[in-house]
Amino acid sequence: MKTTFDATELERLSPRVDPAVIKDFLDRMDPDYFSQFPLRTVAKHVSLADSLTPESPCKLHVQPDDAGRYRFTVVAYDYFAEFATMCGLLSAYGFDIREGHVFTYRDDPPPSLARPSFRRAQASNWPARRRHGRPGLSRKKVVDVFQVHLLPGVAFNTDVEKELGRELTAMIRALESRNIQEVRNRINRKLVETLGQKKTTTAAPVHPVEILFNNALSSRETVMDIRGTDSPAFLYAFTNALTMRGLYISKAMIEGDGLRVHNRFFVRDRHGKKIVATQEQQELTVAAALIKEFTHYLTWAPDPGKALNHFSHFLDQLLEHRLSKKQIKWLTQKDSLANLARLFGTSDFLWEDFLRRQHVNLLPMVETFHQSRTRSSKIALAKALKAGLGKSRKSEIRKGLLNQFKDRELFRIDMHHILNDTSLPDFSQSLTTLAEVILAQALIEAQSAVNRKHPPPSALSKNSLPFSICGLGKMGGRELGYASDIELIFIYGTGAAGVFDPATGEYYERLVQELLQWIEAKQEGIFQLDIRLRPHGEKGLLANSFEDVMRYYRTGGAAAPFERQAWIKLRHVAGDAALGRRIERYRDDFVYSRSPWPLDAALHLRRRQMRELVPGGTIHVKYSPGGLIDIEYTAQYLQLQHGHREPSLRTPNTLHALEALQAARLLSRQDATILMEDYLFMRKVIDGLRIVRGNAKDLVLPAPGSDDMTYLARRLGYITDVWQEGTQAFERELHKRMKRTHAIFIKLFEPDGRKREKTKKRK
Repeated sequence: MKTTFDATELERLSPRVDPAVIKDFLDRMDPDYFSQFPLRTVAKHVSLADSLTPESPCKLHVQPDDAGRYRFTVVAYDYFAEFATMCGLLSAYGFDIREGHVFTYRDDPPPSLARPSFRRAQASNWPARRRHGRPGLSRKKVVDVFQVHLLPGVAFNTDVEKELGRELTAMIRALESRNIQEVRNRINRKLVETLGQKKTTTAAPVHPVEILFNNALSSRETVMDIRGTDSPAFLYAFTNALTMRGLYISKAMIEGDGLRVHNRFFVRDRHGKKIVATQEQQELTVAAALIKEFTHYLTWAPDPGKALNHFSHFLDQLLEHRLSKKQIKWLTQKDSLANLARLFGTSDFLWEDFLRRQHVNLLPMVETFHQSRTRSSKIALAKALKAGLGKSRKSEIRKGLLNQFKDRELFRIDMHHILNDTSLPDFSQSLTTLAEVILAQALIEAQSAVNRKHPPPSALSKNSLPFSICGLGKMGGRELGYASDIELIFIYGTGAAGVFDPATGEYYERLVQELLQWIEAKQEGIFQLDIRLRPHGEKGLLANSFEDVMRYYRTGGAAAPFERQAWIKLRHVAGDAALGRRIERYRDDFVYSRSPWPLDAALHLRRRQMRELVPGGTIHVKYSPGGLIDIEYTAQYLQLQHGHREPSLRTPNTLHALEALQAARLLSRQDATILMEDYLFMRKVIDGLRIVRGNAKDLVLPAPGSDDMTYLARRLGYITDVWQEGTQAFERELHKRMKRTHAIFIKLFEPDGRKREKTKKRK
């Protein structure tokens, strides 16, 4: 198709434009472009193209009209993923694209541009300094024209226009350096602000989409026609998905009225070929339909940008094996895509460590996300595990199956908690039950493996000496959370006569060594077995006889005061139940004895934690004043002080201990209520940090007002119509709770605090 434009007339309308640029534009621009725009508009585009340089690779021109609409014109050098970038940037700034036309230069420059000759320029009044060639003249260019409406509540002015222009330039430069992911991250950051303010309702999918492929309309590209209902950021989501699949968009036409849209894309594959394979077309059809539906629920994601990115990767994984009708049905169930938006928009770690690896298991779970029940009974879980292990006798196979079961169940419990916001006690109990079942089976497997290599000593085989696994910390208190480790101590009995046989000790040492090999942690701190709280710490034996344990943990024994405090949490979790009950009775005798417990030493340790474990200028949600430790230590100090005369206080669980302390009038109703509420709040914050970061140890809050703080606040439910208000509300809430919690701790235990409280009561 030849242009009907008169080059002379175009030069007359563009007296300041380099004639070489005009010729380049006319020779190389997609022929359909010239039937779309009048001559004066073309002259404006040519003028913008003339101002492009490698240092200034794009130009933005904005024209408002009387109806409150805007025409955005972008002329730029052509880069892969550029159209997706522009769509994403407009969506991120709160614009609804109603119409659009995207045109691109043909691939190869005319031969004359290899060594440009500017005879016409030399004959004209064109400045002599421009006669020696133009940097970037031979590079492909694009003209993108969008008709947009502002979304409700979005303002646009000169300052926003300048900011948008700067952002676009920075992103185009990043594309030139092939930093596509950096560009996506910048867009995603802005999307959180615009799309994350309100939640759409979840309902059964009612957003049909029609997708047609046509290889006859264009000699070089496949034409994709997509018709359907409008949805937030769909253009960005779909064009981004195309670029992630290596598809190049050379031309696009967009039509919409705010309710329905018709998008036409001219695309080529990564080899510059048409999309002719039926399977590839079917995969793109499924992907387009699911992405179209998914974008209706982006407002449910803590981070909509992450949700889009992860969902696209998720589809790639599924499409590698071709989606079955059953899988498509799962994906189109009521609430399924809204739930996936929440999951995929939660954190990069969650995607990398769980969702990406568990994508095969994720879809069957979609159907059960709406159910309120998270816990399977311990008996049912143990039965399912044994069935999953099968009949193979090879240790490596059984070990792999055991850990697969553990990871799958851990994934199910965590996902259910994220999506249904189940209570902390229910969540903790589900994780604890799983841990107990895994430990019990691992003990069976480890004993079988050890017995094959090292038959048990005769004393053990005759007397069947018992062996107990006891939990400490969160495991002992049935308080496991997201990414909790498993603190354990291993204790064996020496028989009724109390006679120690060295061979027995060696056997149990081998047993624990083997057991520790059976349970694999996916990442440090996540379901990782921690055995540092055993007698003598890391220098001590892995397995200790009950008699040795009693000698270590006794008045005048080697145990430090903090170890007596740690034993509040001790609980039998697997192995011989009779021995476990004996150990728990001894726990009460030792922990809650009438022997003095040095509060001053405990307070000195707490001050050291605040001074040495909290980086300067930061807030550590566990160790800072008012952090989780203040609540746990408040309960434990009072348990140690009064547990000898109040049996109701002898519980490993913090919430149960606070309730018992209130019932015993050792805590006022007001203080107990505050501590219980703040305990649940701080545990929720810790879970949120671990989910976002994937690091069980890093509990330092992000910097105030930072993106990470915003994502954390949104993950915890602090979402408002104004971008920063939710983050600020979370920060205010956190500071208020930490301040009042620490005040209670000081009042109860610090000498000055106790004096102030007594004076206050007298007044």
